[in-house]
Amino acid sequence: MKCRFTLLGLLVSFTTLAQQHSLVKIWSTDSVFKVPESVCIDEKRKVLYVSNIDGQPWEKDGKGSIGKLGLDGKPIAVEWVKGLSAPKGMAIYKNLMYVADITEVSVIDLDKGEIKKRIAIPNAEALNDVTVDDRGNVYVSDSKGKRVYVLKGDYATPHVEELKGPNGVKWFKDNLYLLDNSSFYRVEYDRKLTKLADGMEGGVDGIEPISEKEFLVSCWAGVIYYIYPDGTKEKLLDTRNAKFNTADITFDPISRIIYVPTFWKNTVVAYELK
Repeated sequence: MKCRFTLLGLLVSFTTLAQQHSLVKIWSTDSVFKVPESVCIDEKRKVLYVSNIDGQPWEKDGKGSIGKLGLDGKPIAVEWVKGLSAPKGMAIYKNLMYVADITEVSVIDLDKGEIKKRIAIPNAEALNDVTVDDRGNVYVSDSKGKRVYVLKGDYATPHVEELKGPNGVKWFKDNLYLLDNSSFYRVEYDRKLTKLADGMEGGVDGIEPISEKEFLVSCWAGVIYYIYPDGTKEKLLDTRNAKFNTADITFDPISRIIYVPTFWKNTVVAYELK
C-alpha cells in the first residue's frame, strides 16, 4: 500500500507539472493611457478599447474616456470617446459597447465613435464590470451596492443580491460567471451561486474563459490566476512588488494573448499564454 501511495503521489506530481502554464510578455505601451481600468477586444474591427478613469476611481468628474489601441500595441487614439466619468468594465454586443460608469451604463456606437445614450441604474452605487448574453441582456456589477443588475432594453432590475463586493462578470456558454470577494462563482438559473474557486488574493477583478471549464482571473493588486476545472488555481503572474496592477483583462483565444491594463502605471501590457 505504501508503494502504491508513493506511485500515486508521483503520478499526481507529474500531472500537475504537465498542467503548468506561463505568460510571456510580448509588448507594453508607453504610459499614455489615463488610469486604464479595463481592456476589451473588438474581434470584428481588430482593435482594443481601453477605459480611462483619468482621476479618482469613483468621482463623477466628466474626465473619463475610452481609448483605442491596436493589437500590435500602438495607440490609435488615447481618448477616442470622451464625456465619461470613471469608466470601468466594457462589453460589446453587435455594434454597441456598454460601459459601466459609476451609476449609469453608457452605450457607445462603435461605428460612429460616440455615446448613443446613458442608462441610469436606479439605486446603483459603484458599477464596475459589464457583460452581455446572447440575447443582448446586459449584466453589470455594483461593487458597493453588493448586487448584480440585469439590463433589458433600458430597464434594470437586481439579478443577484446580498453579495460581498462583486466585480468581474462574464457571460459564457449560457452561464453567468461572477467574482465576489475572493471567490469565483457560476450563477445558476435559480440565481443561486455555485463556488468554482476561492482564496484569490489582491481584489478579484476580471474573468476570461479559456475553455468550458478553465478560466483566467485577474486581481487588481497585480495577480493573474489560471483556474482549473477542480477549482485549483495556478498563479501565472504576480507584479505586486513592482506595484503594477492587473485590472480587468481581456483574452484573445485565437492568439492566446492576454491584454492587461495596469491602472496607476497608465500602460497596457500583452502576454502570450503558454
